[in-house]
Amino acid sequence: MSEVVIKIEDLHKKYRLGAIGGGTLHGDLTSWWARVRGKEDPNTIIGSKVTAPTKGSLKIKGRISSLLEVGTGFHPELTGRENVYLSGAILGMSKEEVDSKIEDIIEFSECRQFIDTPVKRYSSGMFVKLAFSVAAHLDSEILIMDEVLAVGDMKFQKKCINKMLDVAHCGRTILYVSHNMQTIEQLCNRVVVLDKGTVKYDGDVETGIIKLKILVYLIIYLKKREEDIYLKNRK
Repeated sequence: MSEVVIKIEDLHKKYRLGAIGGGTLHGDLTSWWARVRGKEDPNTIIGSKVTAPTKGSLKIKGRISSLLEVGTGFHPELTGRENVYLSGAILGMSKEEVDSKIEDIIEFSECRQFIDTPVKRYSSGMFVKLAFSVAAHLDSEILIMDEVLAVGDMKFQKKCINKMLDVAHCGRTILYVSHNMQTIEQLCNRVVVLDKGTVKYDGDVETGIIKLKILVYLIIYLKKREEDIYLKNRK
């Protein structure tokens, strides 16, 4: 039986609509600024240890690297190179350990020309390339990804998929959140289908993809039906 590295028990997160209350001034300001810009609140991310659950427990064995949103995890005033070292320090790596990997990170990211430029000057595509390269090459046992890779070009997306397959074959755990069924089929050996926070399926990939397609078609059908009823009533 394979070793359990992520264990979730009765996990809940409760938010008061209209309230901030992150517990610290930095957290509150970060949430407020995300709202002003119309971005996702980074303090709502539970798995990457940004915020604690209201109820239940999340047990993780190993270090985590995550790539969940363009801009998350990097300091905008630091250069690309400095952010690589910052990410390594957060994971508990020494400077010597990061030194041994930084050339591979820069080469994979295709950002060598701008690696000593503050990342606030980067395009979203450049940011994702460097962020993925850092997450994939540094020594973490768990890699959490979502569809942020969609920002990059198709060639780089394919490169990332191949890298994630290599990472998985090395014994590291990948938690991949996506609606891209082709990518899920390539990367995953287990699928969990969620609908409004409720687990609808947990099992093999082939069945999981079928369940997801049925769920998506059902949502589209119900939405279309609601629109038709609304238009009919207006007449």
